Amino acid sequence: ELKEIVFVIQSQSNSFHSKRAEDLKRDILKQAADLGKELPIVLLIHEINRHEGAWTILPLMRDFSIAYGRNSSWIFFCEEDTRIQVVKLLETLGRFDASKEWFLGKALYDEESTIIHHYAFAENPTVFKFPDFAAGWALSIPLVNKLAVKLKSEPLKSDFTIDLKHEIALYIWQKGDGPHLTPVPEFCTDDVNSYKVDQCATTFSNFLPLCKDPVKKEDVFVAVKTCRKFHGDRIPVVKQTWEREAALIEYYSDYADSSIPTIDLGVPNTERGHCGKTFAILERFLNHSSSRTPWLVIVDDDTLISIFRLRKLLSCYDPNEPVFLGERYGYGLGTGGYSYITGGGGTYCVILFFFFFFFFFFYQTVFQNKCRCYSMDAPDDMVLGMCFSGLGIPITHSPLFHQARPMDYPKDYLSHQIPISFHKHWNIDPVKVYFTWLAPNTEEVLNGKKVGYNREDL
Repeated sequence: ELKEIVFVIQSQSNSFHSKRAEDLKRDILKQAADLGKELPIVLLIHEINRHEGAWTILPLMRDFSIAYGRNSSWIFFCEEDTRIQVVKLLETLGRFDASKEWFLGKALYDEESTIIHHYAFAENPTVFKFPDFAAGWALSIPLVNKLAVKLKSEPLKSDFTIDLKHEIALYIWQKGDGPHLTPVPEFCTDDVNSYKVDQCATTFSNFLPLCKDPVKKEDVFVAVKTCRKFHGDRIPVVKQTWEREAALIEYYSDYADSSIPTIDLGVPNTERGHCGKTFAILERFLNHSSSRTPWLVIVDDDTLISIFRLRKLLSCYDPNEPVFLGERYGYGLGTGGYSYITGGGGTYCVILFFFFFFFFFFYQTVFQNKCRCYSMDAPDDMVLGMCFSGLGIPITHSPLFHQARPMDYPKDYLSHQIPISFHKHWNIDPVKVYFTWLAPNTEEVLNGKKVGYNREDL
């Protein structure tokens, strides 16, 4: 019965995202009503306010078990852009005995071990499957109840949440004692217009959001973090690739080099963290930039980014609403920690930082509240995450930003994305990566519509 499925939409509080989640909720309930079925429960993650780490799902298992452990059969999770054929979903879940422990989804796997997953299963990473959240995934109630009991006696041990889908699968797997992910072919990430749609219980809107005219070039200020030792190899890549897309760009370093040119912030380079450098950039932006520039992008010198696509995405955000946008991570969320946007440079606890976005209001808010680095080499993104968490400013996540290289992600995961960024130049030709994955082509520039990409293996 449809009433035995609890739908959980991984929503966000930002108005653009919450509206999309509400639209999906209404669609699910309308389909149920049209079938003459008793309406199911549909939950929005951002409305579950008791947990800072609600978006990481596992801390909610005890609540799910208590509330739905007796009268429901499945918890079905999906993203705001997942599209659901309710009848087909009922048929699909009906193939499985809901009295047993099931972990269902569209299976992804690493083709080679990757830093994102701490080089897990290094001998053969293809053996471990984890779900593509865009296609939706499901847990049977017996498994939810089991996880709730386990979490009560064994709290989450990992300090960091980096790739949630992989980490949830690892926790459920329990080093081989728990269930593996069962692949479900009806859980799809094909576009709604695909010829395969009749076979799918779920599809995915795999387009780059464009809500109105793209944000003007002059409304985006790009700050590139660099240092003297990388002037000769990383900066030329920026100039060969995405620099031309930026109308306002400055390079910040520990050395003034007129040939680039770079601006010496008076902050010595550190091997990791870079909090001093990032906060110096923020203060410079506050003191020297016009308040009419609503967006600041802080980016590493080894990040590859499409400013063209970014401007389209930013058109969906209200510049009067505080927005802290990028790729979301978490620290200590099982024990009352905080979320943050990956940024900065170098590595910290095997996290690759690349960039984050701020609305101008943030700077005033942060500095008025005396938010500062506790050391020059403190992790800048984490310090900002703590600051904004304390101020009640939410993290806004987009999966289109990537802290690693294209080959560090499953091909099937990237196949339904139009990415905005990648990071790191390790063992790749970064110029080739940019022009394969990120450079705007003629059709995209002319009409802004979804296009196909010839993504060769890199």
